[in-house]
Amino acid sequence: MTAPEAPSVAAPPAPKAKPKSARRWAREFALQGLYEFYVAGHDPVSIRLGAEKQDDFKRADKEFFREMWRGLSEDWEPLVALVQPHIDRPFAQVSPIERSVILIGAWELKNRLDIPYRVAINESVELAKSFGGTDGHKWVNGVLDKVAPLLRADEVAAGPRSRSNPAK
Repeated sequence: MTAPEAPSVAAPPAPKAKPKSARRWAREFALQGLYEFYVAGHDPVSIRLGAEKQDDFKRADKEFFREMWRGLSEDWEPLVALVQPHIDRPFAQVSPIERSVILIGAWELKNRLDIPYRVAINESVELAKSFGGTDGHKWVNGVLDKVAPLLRADEVAAGPRSRSNPAK
């Protein structure tokens, strides 16, 4: 005698993931490029050209990526100097993913004042969640929370603005 078959119960459909923005795609390409630079030691120009040849690059904000990549690959020493006091070990000992994410966040905080500091930090945290270690996003958030007031003192001091009352 066989056991009766259990009724089939379909799982509810998974919620659809929010599509990535063009800037998120650009940040991901920058992250992959920095990782390649740190792990394989490839030339930054070759890395940029390789990224731009990938099929998904058409989804990225190309100008944002190029501006970011130029800043990250040509002017990274001041960014490292900016974040190093807030890191508990030499920068070179940080994992290549978290190191890359921190530099992307620091670059945005320093150079893209049109992007609210909370958005810049959140985007870095999301990159760390997607590509980094288990709790790497918490560490990234902590470091960038310390860097933001150095670069955006007025904006940080102003605090969050309420959507219901933008005059706050």
